[in-house]
Amino acid sequence: MRFIETHNVGVSVRDVNKAGAELARQAAGADRYVLGDISSTGQLLEPYGTYKESQFYDAFREQAEILAESGVDGFIIETMFDLREAVCAVRACKENSSLPVIVSMAFTTEEKGGRTMMGDSAEQCAKSFADAGADAVGANCGDLVPSQMAVVVSLLKSAMSLPVLAQPNAGRPKLVGSETVFEMVPAAFAEGIAECVRAGARLVGGCCGTTPEHIRAVAQILKEK
Repeated sequence: MRFIETHNVGVSVRDVNKAGAELARQAAGADRYVLGDISSTGQLLEPYGTYKESQFYDAFREQAEILAESGVDGFIIETMFDLREAVCAVRACKENSSLPVIVSMAFTTEEKGGRTMMGDSAEQCAKSFADAGADAVGANCGDLVPSQMAVVVSLLKSAMSLPVLAQPNAGRPKLVGSETVFEMVPAAFAEGIAECVRAGARLVGGCCGTTPEHIRAVAQILKEK
C-alpha cells in the first residue's frame, strides 16, 4: 500500500493484513461478522497530488485480495476524505471479490448538503457509491458530533436506497497537553446514535474516542427505543 511505501513502516502488506483478519476472527468468534478495514492512502490524486487513479486502484485491490483470502466476511472502506479515492476503493473491492462492501466518508460539515474536506457533498457521495456497486453507504469520524451526523444520514438516505451507516466520534477531539481526548460520555453518545437511527441509519457504531461502554450504551438505548 502507498501508506507503507511513503511512511517507511517496513512491514509486509500481506503479513499485516492477514494477521489483522486472523486476530479479528479469534476475537469475534464464529457467530459474528468480521469486516476487512480499508482506509485512505494518505496521498492525493492528480491534480492536487502526484498519484493517478489507477495507482490507487491497484493499491486497494492488493489489500482487498489479501483480506478476502484471509477470510473476512466483507469490507468496510472508511474515513475517506476524497470521493474519487473512495470510488477507487469500492471498485477495487467489488471487481475483485464477491464480498459485500460498506463505504463511509468523513464529513467536515453537515451544512451545504454535507461536505467532506475535499468539498464532496453527501448526495454526490451517495449516488457515486451506489453507481460503483457499494452495498451500504455511510459517514464516520470527521468533524461532526453524533447529532450533526444525523443530518448527513438523512441526506444520504434521501439520495439513494442503500442502507446507511453512522459511526460518529465520541464528540469533537480536544488536545490536552500532548494527548487527544474525546469527552462525550456514553449516555450522550447513545442519544446521538438514536438521532442517527431516527434519521434513517440502519447500521451504527462508534469511531474515535468510543469505548466498549459507549457501544453498550448504544445497544441499551436501541433496545429501549
